[in-house]
Amino acid sequence: MQTLNRRDFLAALGCASLGAAAVAHGQPVPSAKSKPNFVFILIDDMGWMDVGCNGSRFYETPNIDRLAAQGMRFTNAYAACPVCSPTRASILTGKYPARLHLTDWIPGQTMPYEKLRRPDFRQELPLEEVTIAEALKPAGYATASIGKWHLGTEPFYPEHQGFDVNFAGTKVGSPASYFYPYKSPDLPKVADGEYLTDRLTDEALKFIDANKDRPFFLYLPHYAVHQPLQGKDEDVDRFEKKGLPRKGQNSAVYAAMIKSVDESVGRVMARLDALGIADNTIVIFMSDNGGLATVTSNAPLRAGKGTLYEGGVREPMIVRWPGVVKPGSVCDTPVTSVDFFPTILAMAGVTMKVDNIDGIDLTPLLRGGGISRSDALYWHYPHYHSGGATPGGAIRDGNYKLIDFYGEERFELYDLKADLGEQNDLAAQMPEKARELRTKLHDWLKRVDAQMPTPNPNFDPKKRDRTG
Repeated sequence: MQTLNRRDFLAALGCASLGAAAVAHGQPVPSAKSKPNFVFILIDDMGWMDVGCNGSRFYETPNIDRLAAQGMRFTNAYAACPVCSPTRASILTGKYPARLHLTDWIPGQTMPYEKLRRPDFRQELPLEEVTIAEALKPAGYATASIGKWHLGTEPFYPEHQGFDVNFAGTKVGSPASYFYPYKSPDLPKVADGEYLTDRLTDEALKFIDANKDRPFFLYLPHYAVHQPLQGKDEDVDRFEKKGLPRKGQNSAVYAAMIKSVDESVGRVMARLDALGIADNTIVIFMSDNGGLATVTSNAPLRAGKGTLYEGGVREPMIVRWPGVVKPGSVCDTPVTSVDFFPTILAMAGVTMKVDNIDGIDLTPLLRGGGISRSDALYWHYPHYHSGGATPGGAIRDGNYKLIDFYGEERFELYDLKADLGEQNDLAAQMPEKARELRTKLHDWLKRVDAQMPTPNPNFDPKKRDRTG
């Protein structure tokens, strides 16, 4: 197969169908009628333990739990970064954030007195990158991005990255308010007292209705459950009356926001059923990074958003693929957000090869089989983050995970099978394994031309501030 970058790919194909390209390579191609639809629901800042099917006993997620009962739930699913923008880029392109040089949320934080200076990372998803939407459009797909984009300002908006529809996609990482007026995103009012999560769902349903007779790819990245913490009064009251635990997951407002997200999932699934297209629609549910530790509890996972511990990168992930995925199945194989690009293309019968794709096709797992990943899973976060997290990288190879703290000559090694909470650092007990994984991580950083932090000549420990 020919290897293409985005510019060559679009020029070569023009309006031609990628299905024809697949035929040329002897691959089976779904007909226009049988091509599956896709609904990709991405939640912002939702932790691994924030859903009932993963063990939450306070938050209520009956629709998400029902989705898991109808599909496959992944217990070792990872975001490619512990913050949002890089993970979003990895989902859409199949490439690690380190390779894209997009390694922090946009625009990121400048901490002028820290020990290390952050690299000059990209402030947008380059137009040269091929997104899932761009790959599917020539195969006849209608495409929409409805919700949070956070991958650059004009001209780097969704409509320039293969999406026919861009609703509420702006540069902001969070809205000014979840109740109208939202200000950012700047949307016209439709109803009094409207709530942003509901509004995005309304628009998603309109897109589904308009494209029910053709294949579509709906990317629905909610702003929720990111701060500001704002839930509907009646839902907040419901959880306060339910009784707040003394510790752990005990925010009634956050619980209300999760309830609204869960209702969105339920409304989308109900509309697919009502239109008679649910059996031909693949639904994917994922979060962009771990839960914010000051808002929710990721326990038994350690820490949360912004860190390379499991609480910062392990995510709730569900795939519903009617007729293929065994309902109620559970997959323990480690997977990551870079895997979505090749997996969705395989599901759609689209055969192409893009330069330097890091993800692998997960359809064998979804069909009940196994996969053979030729390399480990990697993370690179050369930034400081609010709450005290420091620059670092990580590697998971089998059950072992190593975290390397840049600029500190310090690293930690964990056996995730025996120590999910990363409490027992094995680096001193297993120095050979630690050196092996650290060398492998550093070799990968060189291969992908990762940008590294550099010594800061203005370092002043008395002035540094990691809370900004």
